[in-house]
Amino acid sequence: MTTPKAIAELISLAGGRIIGRTKLQKSACALELTGLGYGFQFTYKHFGPYSEELKIACSDAQALGYICEKTEDASWGGWYSVFTAPAATPKSESDQHRSELLAVTAAADSVDLELAVTAAFLATNGVKDPWHEVEVRKPTKASPDRLKSAKVLYRNLSTIKTPRALPSIV
Repeated sequence: MTTPKAIAELISLAGGRIIGRTKLQKSACALELTGLGYGFQFTYKHFGPYSEELKIACSDAQALGYICEKTEDASWGGWYSVFTAPAATPKSESDQHRSELLAVTAAADSVDLELAVTAAFLATNGVKDPWHEVEVRKPTKASPDRLKSAKVLYRNLSTIKTPRALPSIV
């Protein structure tokens, strides 16, 4: 279900709010990697796993009034998006697991989430040492402290019951 309604459901199950496009992309990718996704296809781009389908569905969801995307000024001079939709109570076991995973990703630091999901994506796509590859591909973000906190986040994500386990890379 790669539709605008899928985006609304994803945001709703995340508690009704996701801050940042990167966080939305990485949260959706984590769902796909664990078998809880909506069918979005991801490829590797500058910030790790990225789905053009998700970007289009998000734009459509905004146009149809399923979600609201507002931009806010960032302290560093740029801007970021805040996605909102009415919070939803999980109706099925799959929704409950989605909601658990999304609660963790929505609360996570966005850089830690980017590093953790990128490592999982690389491992799923055959990279033997994904944490090292993350360091190589993201040298300005993958400091020792950031990698340490990304690995803690990854362990937390790995404890959530999902149809497909995240790769064992920590």
